[in-house]
Amino acid sequence: MATSAPQSIVCDLSALGDADAETIDLLARLQLAARRQDRTLRLLHASPALQDLIAFAGLGSVLCVEPQREAEEREDPLGVEEERQLRDPPA
Repeated sequence: MATSAPQSIVCDLSALGDADAETIDLLARLQLAARRQDRTLRLLHASPALQDLIAFAGLGSVLCVEPQREAEEREDPLGVEEERQLRDPPA
């Protein structure tokens, strides 16, 4: 009998205001409820303050925040040079 992978519950935290102890308590309760239903909780777009608070509460291994991807720096197209000042013309 094949077992299926646990389904994920995605929690987007980008619209969350200030993080406090109540926020951590709520997220921990959501994680517990998800595990009881054989699911995983994915936390997305957590602010650095919330990530620090999770680590401070010692729940970093329980409340796993998905790492945010940083945009790559793009190179200038060929033939485009940076702006620079011209040297003084000879006298």
